[in-house]
Amino acid sequence: MPAATPVAANTQKHSALEDLQGLSFGVFTCSLGVVFLSQLGFLTGQSAGLALLLSYVLDMNFGLIFFLVNLPFYWFTYKKLGLEFTIKSALCVTAMAVTVDLLRDIIVFEALNPLVGTLAFGALAGVGILACIRHKSSLGGMTALALTIQDATGFKAGYVQQIADVLIFTAALFLFPFEIVLWSIFGSLILNFFIAVNHRRDRYIVH
Repeated sequence: MPAATPVAANTQKHSALEDLQGLSFGVFTCSLGVVFLSQLGFLTGQSAGLALLLSYVLDMNFGLIFFLVNLPFYWFTYKKLGLEFTIKSALCVTAMAVTVDLLRDIIVFEALNPLVGTLAFGALAGVGILACIRHKSSLGGMTALALTIQDATGFKAGYVQQIADVLIFTAALFLFPFEIVLWSIFGSLILNFFIAVNHRRDRYIVH
């Protein structure tokens, strides 16, 4: 059987308008996913998960903590993924920090099934992160680290993120009931599996 023919690279870059709509979509859907989890009192992983964990423990504003948690990663992102990726990521993180806090004030569920809430989170955040990646951005420093490892080794970014999430959820076991951590792990598995399956540089080219 003949070898598969590589897909020709499309040299046309995303326009500024395409980047704006793609990144805006990614920020909004991820923010909405976090609102589902926060309404249930559940956690997520990666940078957002660490920020959400700290916001519960310290009783502080999620948006501010999320912004601060990502600051140390920007130098790494700049060195490994470039200035454009770093600037877009910083803007998206800031936008998500603001959006989550706004949505939490206007979206309140009278009743929310844990299964539905975690499924909604995984689907919304997975689609949102993928949208940001395809427009050369991320929504957290851990995602940037995971992308760098995938590019360098071929080990899927979704799996890298899941390993980081295991560490976060292990710490959460000392602070939260086991049931909450278990549901949170379920949500992260959905999210990270989505990224692992769909983020394939041999299927598309990011400009």
